[in-house]
Parts: sequence; C-alpha cells; structure tokens
Amino acid sequence: MKEFRTELTPSVSASPIGLKDTIFTIGSCFADAIGDHLAENKFNVWNNQFGTVYNPLSIHHLLSFGLENKLPLPESYLQNEGVYVNYNFHSSHSALNLQELENRIKTSIVNASEFLKNTNRIIITYGTAFVYRLKSSNEIVANCHKVPSVNFTKSLLTETGIVESFQNFYSKIKSINPSCKIILTVSPVRHLKDTLELNAVSKSILRLSCHSIINRFSDIEYFPAYEILLDDLRDYRFYKTDRLHPTEEAVEYIWEKFLHSYFDDSTKKFVAEWSGIKKNLNHKAFNIHSENHQKFLKTLLLKLENLRQDVDVSKEIQNIKSYLVIPNS
Repeated sequence: MKEFRTELTPSVSASPIGLKDTIFTIGSCFADAIGDHLAENKFNVWNNQFGTVYNPLSIHHLLSFGLENKLPLPESYLQNEGVYVNYNFHSSHSALNLQELENRIKTSIVNASEFLKNTNRIIITYGTAFVYRLKSSNEIVANCHKVPSVNFTKSLLTETGIVESFQNFYSKIKSINPSCKIILTVSPVRHLKDTLELNAVSKSILRLSCHSIINRFSDIEYFPAYEILLDDLRDYRFYKTDRLHPTEEAVEYIWEKFLHSYFDDSTKKFVAEWSGIKKNLNHKAFNIHSENHQKFLKTLLLKLENLRQDVDVSKEIQNIKSYLVIPNS
C-alpha cells in the first residue's frame, strides 16, 4: 500500500537532555506548550515566565534583561484602561498600580537572571517577523497593549537584523554561561491577522534566520515544530476551532518527536514510567477505603518513593498518604 503521508523524523541531538538538566523556555505561546510538558515530566524548567512574546528582537531584549539583571526604562511603562503594563512584557505582567508592576517585573528579571547563570538549555520559539515600533521613541514593543494603532508603525524584520540581534544575545549568554546550549524553534501558530500570504512571508524569514544561526554557531540546534505541524500532520483536524493554534493531540505528537530527538535513554525511560504513574495518580476510585484501592495506593506510593532520588515527588507522596487508611493500634 502506498504511503499517503510524509512523516518528519527530526535528527537525534548531539547534546541530549538529561533529567537533571535545567531548561529555560521563552517566546511565543508554543514555548508555553513545550514548557508545560517539561514541567509535567518533572524537569526543572523556567517556563516562559516573561509572558508570551512573538518577535525575535523583543525575545532577545528580554533575555538581555535577565542576563544583565537590567530593569526596563521608566518610559516603557504605561497605563491603559486603568491597568499598568509595560511595552517590553506581555499583559500577564500587569497591575492596578505602578509600584506593584515594577516590583513584579523586577522579581521576574531577578529570577530569570539566577536561572540563566546555570541553565543547561534555552529553548527559544519565534512566532512572527512583524514588529511594531512606538512612533514617539521608534522602539520595538513586545506588546501593543491595545493602544490605538495610530501610535505605531508596523514593519517586517530582515534575516540580517534577526541574526545580528541573536549574535548580540549569544555573546552575552556565553560570557556568563559558556556551557549553555540553545534550541531554536519556529512556532506553528498562524498569525492570520497578517493574512495568509504575509504569515507565510513572516514564517519564511524566521525559518531562514534560524537556518543562518545554526550554520554560524555549532552549539545551536533547530527543532522543526513548524514543519511537523504543516508538513507531517498537514490537516485542519490538528488545529483548534480558531484554525490558528494546534490541538492538544498535535502538541502531544510534536512533544513525542521532541522527546525522541532530545532526551537521553535514561530520561526517555523515566518519562515512560512517569506517564504510567500520572495515569494512576489521576485514577478516581469508587471507594477509596476499599481493600483493593488501599493496595493500589500502597503500590503507587512505593513507586513514588523509588523516584525520590531522581525528581521531586513530595507533593504526590503527601497526597497519596492522605488517602491511606492507618490501622488502629
């Protein structure tokens, strides 16, 4: 029988990820999806805590904040519709008063700075090559925060500009954490507000930029999340009803590809074992006090105890113990 689909199998990484490695994710909402899977599988991950950011230059800018432990300029703060926000950050960083927002952003930057000094891997997900510049300063913003469009000019980044911006960030990270490895991805999320035609232009610039970067720096790799959704899965049933974002099934498929490409053998073994344990942890018993369920809990507790030296399962152990029936003495 003929094959009616072209499966994409990413190459195996020359620098596999181990369970003890720390991972920093940043970028578009697809960075959240990968970060969530890493966290669910007990990795020590700084999961896109700056908030969703789409364009490469703003992503590199935020990374520089963390690397240099540098705060954003006062003029980057604004109040809109009664809420304080910052042009460098996603709206998830907002507050009802300026001091509170400044403190939140400072805490986020300090935490990122500490993490970046020792992280083993940074995963960067680019979403769009379109940027918006504030007319009053000509500065690129990460988020327009619903400020009227008349205050901005929209333009398209070039491959040269993206690569130069990346090189600036790369020099900084290597001076602070020389052993850190970087994985680049292009988000499969479509930006239809730019039209399908211009979305294709934008994604092609991002993909070309990633290609140029990995050819220039030997310790940087590219993971084809974008290509897996568009060319491997290649079907609208793998998009949510908005026809923009991948479904949970699609993200899970891409995650499996990432796992096989980047994890070392012992980590793959753990993830497989942990998958079974997670299902057991989510099991709902008809009668938690029954003899069979109590045996089930004790077996599950033993499995968790065996993992304690590898990962933090203290919350899971505490939860299981709360359901165990202690015999009367």
